[in-house]
Amino acid sequence: MTDITSTGLTRRALLGAFAASAVAAAPNYSQAAGFLRGGGDIRRIRMYSGRTGERIDMIYWIDGDYIKDAVKEVNHFMRDWRTDQVKSIDLRTIDIMAASHNLMDVSEPYMLLSGYRSPQTNAMLRSRSRGVAKNSLHMKGQAADLRLSSRSVGQIARAAQSCRAGGVGRYSRSNFVHMDCGDVRNWGR
Repeated sequence: MTDITSTGLTRRALLGAFAASAVAAAPNYSQAAGFLRGGGDIRRIRMYSGRTGERIDMIYWIDGDYIKDAVKEVNHFMRDWRTDQVKSIDLRTIDIMAASHNLMDVSEPYMLLSGYRSPQTNAMLRSRSRGVAKNSLHMKGQAADLRLSSRSVGQIARAAQSCRAGGVGRYSRSNFVHMDCGDVRNWGR
């Protein structure tokens, strides 16, 4: 997933350049709706994976439309790295992650610990930990486990909870927050 090829700029690099100028020139956010208030006319997601070494800094929504190629890259990035299986990530989950990141006003990308999980991976993790649900929303592409080194689990969880758009789990001992687009609920400490 490189941004520059020997022939010049890729679409990803071009979007990245656009992102820098679009963020600086973003319009008044006061009319943005719902939990993405403050999102303006663009939505952006920034993550890296310690497991694969990959990074993503992607504008995936502009002026009311999801960018199909960008969403496809997010889906690939959030794949089950153990099996290399890709599943479409529910756009509501991506929106919750982006809105929470915006609310914390950080430039640091999320560290993605877990996005999509195949049933095999979920069963393996469940056999090792009581904290893994049998019917985890990870298996539906509706959840992510995330960490930021510059913010505490409590700060990340409060940002996600303020979206009032899904489940938020605090895993303080493991230093991550679970976000999903299921029923509004929270757990952990």
